[in-house]
Amino acid sequence: MPYRAPVGEFQYIFDHVVDLGKVAQTPLFAEVTRDVTDAILSEAGRLSEEVIAPVQRNGDLDPAVLENGVLRSSRGFAGAYAQIAQGGWVGMAAGPEHGGMGLPMTVATAVNDMMGAACLSLQLNPLLTQGQIEALEHHACPGMKALYLPKLISGEWNGTMNLTEPQAGSDVGAVAAKAVPNDDGTYAVTGQKIFISWGDCDFTSNTCHLVLARLPDAAPGTRGISLFMVPKLIPDAQGNPGVANSLKVVSLEHKLGLHGSPTAVMQFDGATGWLVGEPHKGMAAMFTMMNNARLGVGVQGIGAAEGAYQHALAYALERRQGKTPVAEGTGCIVDHADVRRMLTTMKAEIFAARTLALSCALAIDLARATDDADCLARAAFLTPIAKAYGTDTGIDVASMGMQVHGGMGFIEESGAAQYLRDVRVTAIYEGTNGIQAMDLVGRKMMDGGEAAFRLMDEVEASAEAARGTLPDLAIAVWAAAETLREATEWLATQQMNDRFAGAVPFLRGFARVLGAHFHLKAALAEGGSGPRTALATFFIRRLLPEHVALLAHAREGAAGLYALSPEDLVA
Repeated sequence: MPYRAPVGEFQYIFDHVVDLGKVAQTPLFAEVTRDVTDAILSEAGRLSEEVIAPVQRNGDLDPAVLENGVLRSSRGFAGAYAQIAQGGWVGMAAGPEHGGMGLPMTVATAVNDMMGAACLSLQLNPLLTQGQIEALEHHACPGMKALYLPKLISGEWNGTMNLTEPQAGSDVGAVAAKAVPNDDGTYAVTGQKIFISWGDCDFTSNTCHLVLARLPDAAPGTRGISLFMVPKLIPDAQGNPGVANSLKVVSLEHKLGLHGSPTAVMQFDGATGWLVGEPHKGMAAMFTMMNNARLGVGVQGIGAAEGAYQHALAYALERRQGKTPVAEGTGCIVDHADVRRMLTTMKAEIFAARTLALSCALAIDLARATDDADCLARAAFLTPIAKAYGTDTGIDVASMGMQVHGGMGFIEESGAAQYLRDVRVTAIYEGTNGIQAMDLVGRKMMDGGEAAFRLMDEVEASAEAARGTLPDLAIAVWAAAETLREATEWLATQQMNDRFAGAVPFLRGFARVLGAHFHLKAALAEGGSGPRTALATFFIRRLLPEHVALLAHAREGAAGLYALSPEDLVA
């Protein structure tokens, strides 16, 4: 089915739920007026609908392959990417000094949402480049910025991140790749990296790898890791792609989904690289790219959810099966109560995850524009929630989309299964969702929970403001925030492993409360009556109550998890 970009949805959210006007009031983003934003959203929506969405099935049915060491991308990807690059969308949030649009992350997040819904496999390519651009803007020397940023921003070159090795997955400190200084200021990088998304590309003229490796005098663990720029083709004196570097794609992984996005095993054999940032400070530079990617991956989950929802809704509006209870209904399965439950759940979850991600992006923009410490803390706190909840929503909604299709959802020709296969990895890469939750209750609560409490204060103040118009919903949201506050206060006093034991349900419970908060704001802006109020009522009455069980789980600590020994688990 054709994809319809939810441009109007983003406009409503920016006007009434996540106040984009706050960003436009800063000197840094003063030119991002409502007219500019509307034009950007409309053009990005058109591109997603007319250019990117048509290659979605090609990525699954005609996957990327490696033929005699040469990558061949999915049919239609090159043409679609060319239009993404020509429109300036790769560098939309990059600085204007190197050719970027300089757009707020909030607007870029909305664009990535639409492009990810249209074709997740293809959108992953510019998403990685965007992360590399941000890392270089913050950590590269002026010469490296001048050489690489214009080509990356224009989309002429694409960027990757190379962290994982066979023995070093989530434990990045176990990285064994080596970098030995050459006489000319470059480094010889040697090692193997796995799970490298878009490790090669046949529709850009160069692929630029950011690689984590160790210098000869490196300390063990993450403290001894440095970051290097290792291009596929070494730029010549004019900055054009020159001789081939000493690296290659060994193989492409055979994956559950995302077949159009080649996931490479990369081999570096004394490849020429350039140090990015300071020696032994590679993790700080790479975390800039990873934090960018974590929000981006969360938004990929939301985009996939949108695509799956639209696909399922179109089927439900056409499929006739059994007698429906709605006398004046369509006669199609959309009128069955359980199908309506699934579709409404999908729509409500998408709105909650989308507004949460946009709220995180807004905090990033305000922190960048004002240097406000509270905005910076808010952005840091929301990032793991946005990543985990966004990708969990993508998986849950895609699974429900298959269920709406019934038996046809299990048949590949319907296209419903592709959304679930494609989105499933988003809960794993850029830090598994368990790691995101551990980050939330660990590093992000080293302040004793202050950033969390400020969010709860905001939720309660908004609920108070809604009491006159929507008293029942407002009371429910306020009470949920209080339950969350009590759980957070308890968690902040516990040993770290007790926090970790309940981290995932805590994150999910936090997301439930924030989702209810954003739904309530949308309903209030509507005047307390209409489809947004109906959707908010559904979320608050039917989905928000889950927070009670989730937060009870979060407060159980770690002891019960070890009550069964490994032998007991086997038995």
